[in-house]
Amino acid sequence: MLSVIRFVKKTLVIAQQESMRLRHDPTELLTRAVQPALWLLVFGQVFTRARVIPTGHIPYIDFIAPGILAQSVLFIAIFYGIAIIWERDLGIVHKFLVSPTPRTALVLGKALSAGIRALSQVVIIYLLALALKVHLNWNPLALVGVLVVTLLGACFFSTFSLIIAALVKTRERFMGIGQLMTMPLFFASNAIYPIAIMPTWLKVIARGNPLTYQVDSLRALMIVGGNSTYGLGTDLVVLVLSTTLFVLIGGWLYPRVVT
Repeated sequence: MLSVIRFVKKTLVIAQQESMRLRHDPTELLTRAVQPALWLLVFGQVFTRARVIPTGHIPYIDFIAPGILAQSVLFIAIFYGIAIIWERDLGIVHKFLVSPTPRTALVLGKALSAGIRALSQVVIIYLLALALKVHLNWNPLALVGVLVVTLLGACFFSTFSLIIAALVKTRERFMGIGQLMTMPLFFASNAIYPIAIMPTWLKVIARGNPLTYQVDSLRALMIVGGNSTYGLGTDLVVLVLSTTLFVLIGGWLYPRVVT
């Protein structure tokens, strides 16, 4: 029990240290709001009027809002690993590696800090959704669920990003792979269209994409009348297990950042 408590404390210390960087550059949160705003204000509005994508009983703008939140989280988290490369160049990673802090605590702490950054997107998306008259679910439990799912999604994709950084080791390669991964992950999910209208081969990919389960749970929690295709329990299990697995892999690969 004591070892678990120490692990949690060290994880939270790392998360706090990483999150403090926001104080030095809070404008990052505002610049991150531009892309989801464009998706909702332009893409969402146009396709809501066009009515070309079947979304059942809910308007398309309601359908897409959770997907854009998940997209925002993805785009924040997937490039988080570049900070590891900067830390290696500055010698910070070496200091972490000689400390008694477990590698998994380092990785999980950094993942949690990415989750804290991503939570700001919840506020931004909700404000935009209110302006666009999206039918939001204001049940307190649903709001807590949105925060938890957002945090889990950010932890998963930031850890995925750290794993990429540990393998490629250079900023140029990392940025190239990060840009290569974001759009396939986004479009091979249910973020902007239902899985039912996808071709068979894309359905298979979408069902293996953790972003699909994040969007599925957000859609059920955020929107009045929103439904989960796989069930909230399944969505959460997939996200928790995927994040746990990637944290363990990330902890194992973390020392490779400096080799």
